[in-house]
Amino acid sequence: MRSYLDFEKPVAELEAKVEELRAFGERDGGISISDELTRLEAKAAKALADLYASLSPWQKTLVARHQDRPHFRNYVERLIEDFTPIAGDRKFGEDEAIVTGFGRLHGRPICLIGQEKGSDTQGRLKHNFGMARPEGYRKAVRVMEMADRFGLPVVSLVDTAGAFPGVDAEERGQAEAIARSTDACLGLGVVNVAVIVGEGGSGGAVAIATCNRVLMLEHSIYTVASPEASASILWRDSARREDAAVAMKITAQDLLRFGIIDQIVPEPAGGAHRAPLKTMDALGVAISAAIAAFDGMSAGEIRDARAAKFLGMGRKA
Repeated sequence: MRSYLDFEKPVAELEAKVEELRAFGERDGGISISDELTRLEAKAAKALADLYASLSPWQKTLVARHQDRPHFRNYVERLIEDFTPIAGDRKFGEDEAIVTGFGRLHGRPICLIGQEKGSDTQGRLKHNFGMARPEGYRKAVRVMEMADRFGLPVVSLVDTAGAFPGVDAEERGQAEAIARSTDACLGLGVVNVAVIVGEGGSGGAVAIATCNRVLMLEHSIYTVASPEASASILWRDSARREDAAVAMKITAQDLLRFGIIDQIVPEPAGGAHRAPLKTMDALGVAISAAIAAFDGMSAGEIRDARAAKFLGMGRKA
């Protein structure tokens, strides 16, 4: 059963009427309802398209967090052949908030790094809601170094509210681990591409998203802190989260305008969760194209291009 966000209520009502009418037609085949059904379906589709064409930053935040959006494991199952996961940081242990490994995207060998939030209660607890501890970032550094050694492009799928803020993470050097992961991204002699597929939050996202190319799904968000946290800091009132979402310019459209990201990957009407296979296929094509743009470049040229990208941030208006 499809789950709706609060602001989708008008669409939910129309789609419920469509289902009622369709069920009525199946029960009583003697009455022709095809014309009315077609009209109502078109009305519902238009309402959905119109709604998603004018989402506010806070509404985009809710869509980016939607429980049915494709997760890291869905992208792997759909796009990656022969995926071989790599576990552990060789220093402390395994962190399942970040999943890493090697596989083939459209026939090209790549290194894959991503946050997995989990899609049910058990999965969310297992993956700590996608919020990594230091060992997760150290594992990411480990596989980046392997990818660099073997000349493999690195692809990061970002979907986290932020790094885990617990005491145990701080005791094991959370800030240092994030800094070293960010530095590893900057120092790669192979092309790296990041995609914000849901929520890109704070240093927890930047640690694996400091890349030659940063892509965002149309209704994802990328922010220094969550709207709720920012509202609490700025106005001491988390209820002003919608104001914070507007002020921080967290949408893909704003970030493309400022040169923070390089490309927006369109989502189907109603968001990625309504047509996950179509979304994942389109993203696979976009990632392959982003990698191919660096074919033939030397390690030094790739590093220089990455440095120029980040030094030039904020100069677009």
